[in-house]
Amino acid sequence: MPSPSAAADHIRDLGAYVSASPSSFHAVHEAARRLDEAGFTGLDEREPWSGGAGSFYMVRDGALIAWVVPEGAGPTTGFNILGAHTDSPSFKLKPKPTTGAFGWLQAGVEVYGGPLLNSWLDRELQLAGRLVMLDGTQHLTATGPLLRFPQLAIHLDRAVNDGLTLDKQRHMNPVWGLGSPADFDLLGVLASHVPGVSVDAARIGGYDVVIADTQAPAVFGANSEFFASGRLDNLSATHAGLVALIAHAAAGAGADAGAGAPIAVLAAFDHEEIGSNSRSGACGPVLEDVLVRISDGLGATVSQRRQALSASFCVSADAGHAVHPNYPERHDPANHPVLNGGPLLKINANQRYATDAAGAALWARLCGEAKVPYQEFVSNNVMPCGSTIGPLTATRLGIRTVDVGVPLLSMHSARELCGVDDPRRLAAVTELFFRTAA
Repeated sequence: MPSPSAAADHIRDLGAYVSASPSSFHAVHEAARRLDEAGFTGLDEREPWSGGAGSFYMVRDGALIAWVVPEGAGPTTGFNILGAHTDSPSFKLKPKPTTGAFGWLQAGVEVYGGPLLNSWLDRELQLAGRLVMLDGTQHLTATGPLLRFPQLAIHLDRAVNDGLTLDKQRHMNPVWGLGSPADFDLLGVLASHVPGVSVDAARIGGYDVVIADTQAPAVFGANSEFFASGRLDNLSATHAGLVALIAHAAAGAGADAGAGAPIAVLAAFDHEEIGSNSRSGACGPVLEDVLVRISDGLGATVSQRRQALSASFCVSADAGHAVHPNYPERHDPANHPVLNGGPLLKINANQRYATDAAGAALWARLCGEAKVPYQEFVSNNVMPCGSTIGPLTATRLGIRTVDVGVPLLSMHSARELCGVDDPRRLAAVTELFFRTAA
C-alpha cells in the first residue's frame, strides 16, 4: 500500500498537474512535457514510426496516447491500456465572443457538458485553450483571473434560497471588464496571454477556448484528509496513468514480467463529457490508429493483430460518486463508497460501465497484490447512470474492459472533492497493471 508520504507527494503533484491544465490542450501539453523529461520520444502521426522496444507518445488535438513497448514484445503481444479523459464540464467561448450591456464587458459562452451551474457563480475564472492562426500554427493561451459569473443579490430575489433557477443563455454570461464591446476585443486579450511569442489577434483563424476556475487546489479537513480542486473529473485519472507509466518505464518496462510482459498504454481522450464523438474522442479512431501502428512496427499480420487485441485489457479510469451524507437516499442502499476507502470498481447491469465478472476479478487481484483497498459502486435503481469511455472502447476494439475511478463529492462542480489517499492508490494499481499480463 502506498505510504502516507507517497500519498502526500502524489496529491501535491496532482495539484500541480491540474493547475498547469486549465484546458484539455494544456493537459496534454503538460503530460508531453513530463514524458519528454522522462525520456519518452514524441512521434508525429504524419511521419513513419519505427517498431521495437521503447517509450513513446503522440498528441492529437486534446488527446494523448503514450506507450511502453518492452524488450521481447512480438506481433501477438497484448496491450494493457489505462483509458482516461482530459476534458471537464465547463463553458466554451462562442463566435463573436465580445459582448456586454449597461457598461459591462461580457463574454459569449456555450455550456460544455453538464457543469453544476451554480458552482461557477462568484468565482474568479480564466479563459484557456488553443488559438489556431490563419497559417495553421497553434498557440496555447491562459489568461489567469479574468472573468466572473456574478450572482443576483438576495435583495433582488428574496426567494432565491427556496430554489435557484439559472437560464443557460440569459444568466450564464460572465463579466470581464467595464466599457463598450465596440471598444474592446476579447480575442486580443487571449492573444496577449500567449507565452513567449507575439500574436496578432487579427490573424486568429479559430479557437477552442474554455472557462476554468483559478482557485488553487487545497488539502484540508480535521486530519488533512480532503483534497479540493477543479477538474478532478477526470485529470485525477489522467495524472494517475501518467505517473504510473513514467514509473513503469523507469523500472525497466516490464523486464520483471518476462517474455509475456504487455505493452503498457495510457490513452487520454478528449470530449468525453460531450459524448466522445470526435477524432480525439474514444468513439474516434485515435486509439485504434496507434495500436495498429505499434503492431505494424512489430511485424504483425492482420490475424496476429486480432490475437494481440484479444490478449489485451483496458482499465477505464474515470471519477465516480462517494456517498453523500446529506443525500443518502440518492445512493444504493448496500453500497456506500467513501473518500479514502480506495478506488472504485464501477458496475452497471446495463453496461453503462463495461465491468463484467472477468474485469471485477482482475481488479480484485490487482488491488490485492498492490495492497490497495477498493470499493464497489453501483447506482440506485431510480437514478440514471452516467457512462464512461469504457463501453466505447470495448465496443469499438473488442478489448476486455473494466471501469474504475476515484470517488468524489461535488462531481461536475467547478471545485470537486476527493480523499488525499485515493488518487495515489489508483496510480499504484495502475503501475502494477501496466506490467502484469492480463
